Amino acid sequence: MLSVVNDADGSTANGSSLIDEIVREGARRMLAAALESEVNAYITELADERDERGRRLVVRNGYHQPRKVTTAAGVIEVKAPRVNDKRVDAETGERKRFSSAILPPWCRKSPKISEVLPLLYLHGLSSGDFVPALEQFLGSSAGLSPATVTRLTTQWQADHAAFMDRDLSEVDYVYVWADGIHLKVRLEEAKACVLVLIGVRTDGSKELIALKDGYRESGELWADLLRDCARRGMRAPVLAVGDGALGFWKALAEVFPDTREQRCWVHKTANVLDAMPKSAQPGAKKAIQDIYNAEDRDHAVQAIKTFAKLYGAKFPKAVKKITDDQEELLAFFGFPAEHWIHLRTTNPIESTFSTVRLRTRVTRGAGSRTAALAMVFKLVGSAQQRWRAVNAPHLVALVRAGAPFERGHLVERPASLAA
Repeated sequence: MLSVVNDADGSTANGSSLIDEIVREGARRMLAAALESEVNAYITELADERDERGRRLVVRNGYHQPRKVTTAAGVIEVKAPRVNDKRVDAETGERKRFSSAILPPWCRKSPKISEVLPLLYLHGLSSGDFVPALEQFLGSSAGLSPATVTRLTTQWQADHAAFMDRDLSEVDYVYVWADGIHLKVRLEEAKACVLVLIGVRTDGSKELIALKDGYRESGELWADLLRDCARRGMRAPVLAVGDGALGFWKALAEVFPDTREQRCWVHKTANVLDAMPKSAQPGAKKAIQDIYNAEDRDHAVQAIKTFAKLYGAKFPKAVKKITDDQEELLAFFGFPAEHWIHLRTTNPIESTFSTVRLRTRVTRGAGSRTAALAMVFKLVGSAQQRWRAVNAPHLVALVRAGAPFERGHLVERPASLAA
């Protein structure tokens, strides 16, 4: 039974509010119950495992020492049940051990708390300010000392470095999105940006490929990034999607010349409308939407002709931005119709970084580009866990295999073979 002594204003004897104490106690009890249930299920599942004397090999063995865990509900003390597992691994000869999926042995803070720390850093909070900032919210400063935060940032930098040096020969990215994201965070150069590559694997899942700081999205920096990916075993994607202004395309032609190009319609629309007066923009935007939302490539080509007829006389520069890049803008029509919505824009990158942009601002505090980039990497890693696969993921493998698609549909038997 929870027992607290509260003052007239609803605060408890130690200064925290009554409602916070109730929430923390409820969280502690729920966590304790979940840990007990997990251990009981583990022991029950292995109840038939016995030694030569018939005694069970997996049994309860009291509790581990209490430890404090920082959660979104505050800091709570946990006594995790202990398991005595006497089984021996036949391959290694070592004792098997029970490891909780809910509360691993190394866990001292929940993933949500770890996700908050890079956000606060990017927002300009120095490591020395973490304790007073979070102590009031979490009810304790346990595990949040400046030294702890510094160790975390160092670890995240190491994680990012390892990520950018990992072997890519075992994965296959069929589609990739590329963009240069400008974040007003602790970057030393005003025009510095983050070069981002996100890919779609043959199973349809999306995955971060690379994240590297750059300057003005130059072609040479993109080439360095792509060469590095190729060095580590990355196969040429079938299609790459990006902004038409990127130096990325020159680099792509050099490193992966067989990859087809698709210009982002969101960026293209913005560029076209910028070349027109505001009074003409609503109608022009609707005409542009008719192009990329067309039923198929033939209808899209006709919609481009209509756009040129309507606006070519008055705004030739705006129309030229579309007609000059027609092939690259309509490349997505050669792929499965279910994938069109994914392939015509760089939205997978933009949507991921929109939340990062909202939580960042220009700061003047101490910090390095390496640390800031590690924070961004950590945030993207958290976001990646919520990314959904592309529509009709089973078709991605067919795209890699070179299967033909007409009007967005798989051609079961090409005409040349049927003849």
